[in-house]
Amino acid sequence: MSEIIRYEVNEENAFSGFVEAGDFIFLSFCVGNVGGSTEEQVEGALNNMSERLEKVNLTLNSVVKVDVMLRDVWDIPVMENVFKQRFKGNYPARKTISTEFAHKGGPNGLKVQIDAVAYKGK
Repeated sequence: MSEIIRYEVNEENAFSGFVEAGDFIFLSFCVGNVGGSTEEQVEGALNNMSERLEKVNLTLNSVVKVDVMLRDVWDIPVMENVFKQRFKGNYPARKTISTEFAHKGGPNGLKVQIDAVAYKGK
């Protein structure tokens, strides 16, 4: 295996924004448009994911697995509609859970966070 490269290292909170290990990229804490609607935040999270993937010459088409965290589990259909538009049938495997996000912005703050695994392939 090639070396492990850590990007966007956050010393204060002890995590890496994403890690490249062999042919895989592991992305954490993809968020965007915090304070906006659920749809806006899903779009923002996918935009954030895309921007980070571009740093290693990948796109959303390379994403093979996502873990979606939603404040309100009833927003799953909203998230799925955005995924249909953005992934255009190339859907990653997915786990969706509900969480409170107590640390980010109160009831009008963070509603969506997405973690992902992307494959570089040859």
